[in-house]
Amino acid sequence: MRKVVGESLDSLDGYSLVEAPVPEPGPGQVRLRITDCGLGYVDALVALGRYQVKPPLPHTPGQEVAGLVDALGAGVAGLAPGDRVMATVAGGFADFALAPAVACARLPDTMTSGQAAGFRINHLTALHGLEHRADLRPGETLLVLGAAGGVGTAAVQVGKIMGARVLACASTPEKRAFAAACGADATLDTEGEGWRDRLKALCGGKGPDVIFDPVCGPLFEPAFRSLAWGGRHLVVGFAGGPIPALPANLPLMKGASLTGVDVRQFLLFEGPRAAQTLDRLLAWVAEGRLSPPEGRRFPLADYGAALEFALSGQGMGKTLVGAGE
Repeated sequence: MRKVVGESLDSLDGYSLVEAPVPEPGPGQVRLRITDCGLGYVDALVALGRYQVKPPLPHTPGQEVAGLVDALGAGVAGLAPGDRVMATVAGGFADFALAPAVACARLPDTMTSGQAAGFRINHLTALHGLEHRADLRPGETLLVLGAAGGVGTAAVQVGKIMGARVLACASTPEKRAFAAACGADATLDTEGEGWRDRLKALCGGKGPDVIFDPVCGPLFEPAFRSLAWGGRHLVVGFAGGPIPALPANLPLMKGASLTGVDVRQFLLFEGPRAAQTLDRLLAWVAEGRLSPPEGRRFPLADYGAALEFALSGQGMGKTLVGAGE
């Protein structure tokens, strides 16, 4: 099988596409034939050694995949060869990978491989953040920053299902149109001059009740200052670059909260609740209430271009690597 392997994280030159043995599943594992691997900003940072945690070498990028069950290890029940699943793996830039059976979830018939490969992390983050951390309520106004990215798009869609009025903030007309197509009620640019006034006008003179912020860039403090009384600002990620600071008096003056959302620790410390949350999300897909967009797809042989694209901020939705179904 083909597999992308990095012997160094210094640059893309440390990676190559190699031939490797097809892995055999051990007890409790399944072997997947990968059709798509989701690639996010953090995945690209990790692959190029720019994340705070460095993976061991050799490194194969990609952890969120969709594909077909190809073989079962001992003791696996409830899955069969040919089942369409999403899973978490170690090394999704490959034709085949092993996954714990418990990390596999069957896809609804209405869900494509491309939708599934970018679904679990982004949509779990969105629903966990908006429901468990922000207690978003029907009728409230939700501002999503970075609204055309993978997790931003998920927040737009989940916020609408939860009954919020969703404002999508994105940097280009194309990205704003994409966010609107995903269900945003109104869109907003990212130009700093007069930004708070434009936001206030969209909020009817008040301000957003909840901010979903995977960027934490130049608009971080202006957005927090714009919150309505009792507002909640969710810190989801730092795609905007250097980590910003916030004057400690602002939460007091606004009666507002700054709250972290970390889906990896949610999965670690609240596994059963996370599983129930994923089940709800997949039920929404099956019912036709949620239809995630597919991002741009790159063939496995173009892994370098895919990593560069994921880092560029140009993508809309989650970038995909693979042949699709």
